[in-house]
Amino acid sequence: MKDFFEGIAWLFENILFYPLDALRSLELDSWFLANIFNWIFMIVGFLAFLYWMKQLKTFNDRNEENRESTSHSFLG
Repeated sequence: MKDFFEGIAWLFENILFYPLDALRSLELDSWFLANIFNWIFMIVGFLAFLYWMKQLKTFNDRNEENRESTSHSFLG
């Protein structure tokens, strides 16, 4: 059983994490490229935020939202 778990450790350390090791070694040359995953996540989050705001504006323009104080049972 020990060999099985050592095999899993070898797989992750030597193969699956190789791209992350390459990004870590790239940090000394280019900080922006080394943090490419962070930039991608920030861009995706920003685009999702813009889409969400657009959808909220669409529903607001169509006046589909119930704005009464009793629209939700927990409000009174």
